[in-house]
Amino acid sequence: MKSRWINESCMFLHFVATIISLLSVPRMLQAMDILNPVQVLKDGDTLVSSGGDFVLGFFSPGNSKNRFVGIWYNKIKVQTVVWVANRETPLTNNASGMFKITETGFLAVIDESNRVVWSSNSSKTVQNPVAQLLDTGNLVVKESNNPNPENFIWQSFEHPTDHLLPGMKLGWNFVTRREVYLSAWKSYDDPSTGDYTLHCDPSGYPQLTIKKGEALQLRSGAWNGEGFSGVPNVRKNTIYSFEVVVNKDEIYYHYELLNHLVVSRYMLNESGVGQRWTWVDERQGWVIYLTSPTDSCDAYGFCGVHGSCNIVNSPLCGCLDRFVPKDPIGWERTDWSKGCVRRTPLNCSKGDAFLKYSGLKLPDTRGSWFNSSINLEDCGALCLKNCSCMAYASLDISKGGSGCLLWFGELVDIRMVPHPQGEDIYIRVASSETDSKGMKRILVVILALVGGMILLGLSLMLYLKKMRKSDHLVGRFFSSSNQKDECHDRELGMPMFDLNSLIKATDNFSIHNKIGEGGFGPVYKGLLEGGKEIAVKCLSQTSHQGVDEFKNEVSCIAKLQHRNLVRLLGCCSQGVENMLVYEYMTNKSLDLILFDPMKSSVLDWPKRFHIINGIARGLSYLHQDSRLTIIHRDVKASNILLDSDMNPKISDFGIARCFGGDETAAKTRRVIGTYGYMSPEYAIDGLFSVKSDVFSFGVLALEIVKGMSNRGFTHTDHSLNLLGHAWTLHKEGRSLELVDPCLAEPFNFCELLRTIHVSLLCVQQNPKDRPSMSTVVMMLSGEDVFPSPKQPGFFTEREVLAAQSSARTSATISANGVTITLLEAR
Repeated sequence: MKSRWINESCMFLHFVATIISLLSVPRMLQAMDILNPVQVLKDGDTLVSSGGDFVLGFFSPGNSKNRFVGIWYNKIKVQTVVWVANRETPLTNNASGMFKITETGFLAVIDESNRVVWSSNSSKTVQNPVAQLLDTGNLVVKESNNPNPENFIWQSFEHPTDHLLPGMKLGWNFVTRREVYLSAWKSYDDPSTGDYTLHCDPSGYPQLTIKKGEALQLRSGAWNGEGFSGVPNVRKNTIYSFEVVVNKDEIYYHYELLNHLVVSRYMLNESGVGQRWTWVDERQGWVIYLTSPTDSCDAYGFCGVHGSCNIVNSPLCGCLDRFVPKDPIGWERTDWSKGCVRRTPLNCSKGDAFLKYSGLKLPDTRGSWFNSSINLEDCGALCLKNCSCMAYASLDISKGGSGCLLWFGELVDIRMVPHPQGEDIYIRVASSETDSKGMKRILVVILALVGGMILLGLSLMLYLKKMRKSDHLVGRFFSSSNQKDECHDRELGMPMFDLNSLIKATDNFSIHNKIGEGGFGPVYKGLLEGGKEIAVKCLSQTSHQGVDEFKNEVSCIAKLQHRNLVRLLGCCSQGVENMLVYEYMTNKSLDLILFDPMKSSVLDWPKRFHIINGIARGLSYLHQDSRLTIIHRDVKASNILLDSDMNPKISDFGIARCFGGDETAAKTRRVIGTYGYMSPEYAIDGLFSVKSDVFSFGVLALEIVKGMSNRGFTHTDHSLNLLGHAWTLHKEGRSLELVDPCLAEPFNFCELLRTIHVSLLCVQQNPKDRPSMSTVVMMLSGEDVFPSPKQPGFFTEREVLAAQSSARTSATISANGVTITLLEAR
């Protein structure tokens, strides 16, 4: 009996010890996705959602050694963290932390001293609580046997960090008085709260806003039932659905994925850029579907009160019709901060009217008023009765224009939006602006002014005709041109500078004022009597190339006006002296800074991206928006000038070709250009078109990213030029290795990758595969998903043409019977 009692006692003690040991081992969880109060998640342990989509555990971001509790995608090898618990209180002692749920239903992160460094701090308690990681990525605290979401005690979806996941509500709950908003990480290595936040703003009619601190940086425009008026690229698609919900209890934005096989997320990055990412596969990884902001016009209030921004215009800002600049002088200097005012002041007592403006991002709706049951006609009548009401529009365009939205006070943050996404708004103006009699009076005044200008013009033409007769040298010079382009047959209308004034301005063309030298001759800095700085380009008497360049440059760009083209102020042709007079560029040419190891550091990534965008817009203007189609034929770093604000200006149109009508291409037996920038079809076959300039732009953009010239690039591992190197890195998913090492972080990785991708599209072998420059401008702004680039042209050219590269001014080679003159960079 005693032996049996001892055996039974030993068996009982062994059973108790087994139970205790099971309870003391934190990795032995009852279920993969659930944590209960008797379990502890140690550093190295994980919770995995039931479907295996998300995982919770400890991690260290980037190069940091601090430890955080976070949630990331489980099936994607690239760790992508979508939520962080202790973002402000990291654990500094590696692998020493614990994560648990208390018996009262609090989640807690505990350090090695058993100190709570983070808690979910719920106001509710419950018996038998558990924490569960759902397949939506939502970490919830609930009663163990109650799956109803309405009874969740706490959930991470109501306390997000920088990610908005499908099903999450971004906005306000007026019952709990809680706002759910995103806050960016401080940096790639630091998930603590950064400078930028994303909100669904309910103060007026709902709109999404990005703030830096309390300063509004960007807003989406009001919700219109189909989308946001200022974000036309966020529209109905096959990846996700989205809406804004407005009722008495809550206002929020949310989206849902339409296909459970698609993985898509929205995040606010550390630079304040909203990005939608979609996972493609292990080879391509995450791909950006859209970004916001996309361009300068997205910056809040960029054009001031009653100003309208149009990204395809130059300058970008203009006043609404019937409005004029409040500060005309500042407006001319591109200072649009003071905005615009009504051309005719309002007079409510004598009656005002409303004008319809179409295709706009609607103004800031903070402080607006809305009613979903009023139609547009009654909305207008209601606004007209209230002298403080400045504008009205339909609330919901998805239902044929139902509801009423009213604005009070000044109208801010308007931009043109491409048809058909832009909306209509009715803005209050003085009745005389729409009165037919008033319009007739204005018409009479306009006709009188036009008549006076015609008479003045005729008088001026007679005077100029007389002056031309007295200066036969000028006439003889230009009539000697045997060029047949349409641009040479047009009236130049170019101001003529007196030689003596240029001699005085340049201190008799002093060597101290010399700022450059090219195949045409030297360039001097000058100062006119009025204090205006100029650059004087002198034609060398020994340069036969320069005579053609001189005449071509005057003819082709005399009437071009664009913020990204250098401005030709006039010319001088007296005796044997022939000169062009330009606006002076303080920072000279891009190559002098970009390719100088000591100076290139002043070009951070925002400046480089600004320069790339400016060059793209300038070329788009030449190819598509100017009075003639102009092919530059020598786009390169030395022909990009920089003003005092580092704004790029395309210069040197000496070998440009102009086309009228529908012509956009030609063939020549005399190929003139610069080695390293010429497209294959131009260098080999003499074929040039707008796509030749696109190729040169692609080369130049890659040079700006790398900080090295295509011709001067070398690599220890291969003999490829810059194009071949960029293409190889792109294929291997290592494009960021192309970035200039002198660029200091943080910089916008998305802009960099997008720029490299677009550049490779521009330098593709086949001209038909290359995008137009107008498309390049849109792609650089981040619109839509890009096609994959094909192999670039000349990406192995160093092997073939290296022997032709030399330090001479020019070299001539023969290929397929075509003479090719390769001009060195000036």
